Amino acid sequence: MTSSAQQQAPAAAPHHTRRSMFTGALALAAGAALPSFAAGRAFASDAAAAPAIASCATWGARPSSEPVVVLANRPQRIIVHHTATANVTDYSQQRAFALARAIQTYHMDAQGWIDTGQHFTVSRGAFVMEGRHSSLAELRGGARQVRAAHCVGQNTVSIGIENEGTYTSEEPPAAQYAALADLCAYVCTQYRLPATAIYGHRDFNATSCPGDRLYALLPVLRRDVAERLGAGAAGSGTVPEPEPVPEPEPVRDPIRDLLDQAASDPLAALPEYLPPHLLP
Repeated sequence: MTSSAQQQAPAAAPHHTRRSMFTGALALAAGAALPSFAAGRAFASDAAAAPAIASCATWGARPSSEPVVVLANRPQRIIVHHTATANVTDYSQQRAFALARAIQTYHMDAQGWIDTGQHFTVSRGAFVMEGRHSSLAELRGGARQVRAAHCVGQNTVSIGIENEGTYTSEEPPAAQYAALADLCAYVCTQYRLPATAIYGHRDFNATSCPGDRLYALLPVLRRDVAERLGAGAAGSGTVPEPEPVPEPEPVRDPIRDLLDQAASDPLAALPEYLPPHLLP
């Protein structure tokens, strides 16, 4: 995850540097009783093309430390990430919501960001959750986007989607992948994007994210999203290189701080950052 900086072209040869590492010392935000939420691939009754997405209020988010910035422009692309956490077999809603709270706690308390960095998160159990506040409302509106902190140089022109797990040597569960495809299709519909506008984090920054196996699935993801959009194979062809679009203000790159911290941290090898005793 990264704050906004100068726009970059896709990296020609990504360096497989391990991205964000989270440690077991993180405390989850306290959660009150949460309302029931349908499983990830269920569709909202008021919009057939919209997947069920748990809002920040639904999963128990704390308020952002300052107002999020809503930009007047639509995003130009979608950027896929993985959380670099353990590939757990707890696919429950309770686990998904705990993940969302833990990510927010880490981003705000350890990284000093105003809120969760990404716009949306997809759990291994296929639950889709809003990340940064107002992302869901703006997606539904289809005209504006929230400035995020998920990819250097892309935070004002892209939608960031985190996928729970580490996908360097294994693929995401089928249900999680399907939920990701449904979400991408909805984002494309709302923001009038083609399926070819789906990229991986490593296309822009020197990182191994979203993992070799998930990155290798991106051509399949573009095809599946194109089918959901009714575009078929014609909508999932060669991926164009995005045109440089300067971002408004240069900001330091916190991902480099995070990588340096992970490299020097003796707990960095531990991929799971949700304390076991706090898991549902």
